Amino acid sequence: MQTLTLANIYELQGLKEDALEIYKEILKKDPSNADAKIAIRRLSGMRKKFLGVNNEMKTFFIQMEEEAEFIQFERWLMKAWN
Repeated sequence: MQTLTLANIYELQGLKEDALEIYKEILKKDPSNADAKIAIRRLSGMRKKFLGVNNEMKTFFIQMEEEAEFIQFERWLMKAWN
């Protein structure tokens, strides 16, 4: 059963794409669901915000060798999901 609670749990666990799909399904069943609309806007905005950066950071991650690079990547992750 797809519910707002399940979508929230997925979102908190970092499964943002799964959460987004649940919110979309909820909105299909109930087009007036304000919580689902807000969540879809929020998660879609996050995806757009980091879409280009993800490819850049993916390459950076693959090529990391030094501790300073690992720290930089870790900081980026913290910033990206907070």
